[in-house]
Amino acid sequence: MNPKIKSYLIHSSLFIVTLITTTLAGAEWTHGKSVLMAGYSWHDFYSGLPYSICFLTILTAHEFGHYFTAIYYRVRTTLPYFIPLPPIPMMFGTLGALIRIKQRIKSTQQHFDIGIAGPLAGFVFALGFLWYGFTYLPPPEYIFEIHPEYQQFGLNYAEYVYQPEFFKEGGLDVYLGKNLLFLFFENFVAGPDRMPNVHEIIHYPFLFAGFLSLVFTSINLLPIGQLDGGHVLYGLVGHMWHKRIATVIFLAFLFYAGLGFVHPADGFEVLIYKIPLFIGFLYLSMRGLGLSQRDNWMYALALFALQYGVVTAFPLVRGYSGWLLFSFLIGRFIGIQHPPSEIEERLSPARIALGWLALVIFVLCFAPNPLEIIEVLPAIPAP
Repeated sequence: MNPKIKSYLIHSSLFIVTLITTTLAGAEWTHGKSVLMAGYSWHDFYSGLPYSICFLTILTAHEFGHYFTAIYYRVRTTLPYFIPLPPIPMMFGTLGALIRIKQRIKSTQQHFDIGIAGPLAGFVFALGFLWYGFTYLPPPEYIFEIHPEYQQFGLNYAEYVYQPEFFKEGGLDVYLGKNLLFLFFENFVAGPDRMPNVHEIIHYPFLFAGFLSLVFTSINLLPIGQLDGGHVLYGLVGHMWHKRIATVIFLAFLFYAGLGFVHPADGFEVLIYKIPLFIGFLYLSMRGLGLSQRDNWMYALALFALQYGVVTAFPLVRGYSGWLLFSFLIGRFIGIQHPPSEIEERLSPARIALGWLALVIFVLCFAPNPLEIIEVLPAIPAP
């Protein structure tokens, strides 16, 4: 088989499979229809299409932003590889997509342009979908199509349905955190009186997929290593300052992610094994700092001591443990430092302005606790 045709088949097949898995995930998130349930139908499958189309359009725009900019600079690269995720409950249907650069990028400008093109393209499409989703919100009664059991309480259902006594067999309470951009749309496009309850936004496909896209955009724009934001920061400040700033941001990110993960309230029986395991995790996550083994252990111990001291003094303070996986992937595999370019050059004023705009977009898109999933235990009847 012709290598080009084989390559096209691989990329198109991965995209089709990812479209299927994200549609399955969309049906589960937005309508509570899992493919693992009895009686699952094609109508249930189609109900997930708005989510998958929105999510994959933004993801595709992001990757082709990188791709076409690389082609412009005649940097050999692959088409996007979409990464499908099997229909696992409470997952998003995909782990994202990536392109593989087949040759070294030579100049600072090329690093900057290829890095920034993806998140800017994806952000523009995310804005469009979010604007549509917030402008054309269905009436409040729409939620009764998803949760007919709420209808007995009327539009004041929120006062009753999130209490343990409502869940006879237990359940999951899922709600989204907020970022600055989402708050803007909520207050100035939709209006607070038209907004669905924060616990129910997952049932609104354009809002949910758009929000997830903003979260993934913020992760990509973290000004660390060779993430898109790392390329941007490198172009703005150069190799030496990138190393300093990226190190501080990574340590702050890791500190927040693990804050409260080990807590004095866990009890001695748990702490005796949880503490050394977590310190080992911090050590592995910091390997990307390029420290000696001794210094790496010292940093891990110091960071843990600071985290434990904060939650001991302020027991209610919590970070977001969902970021721990990303911290580990960045520190262990992606790296925190940015390799120097063969051609170091100062960016044009227009590119510098775009770079600062990208960092502003990161701030607008970042949600400290993007997704909370809490198991609600049924109330125990009184004897």
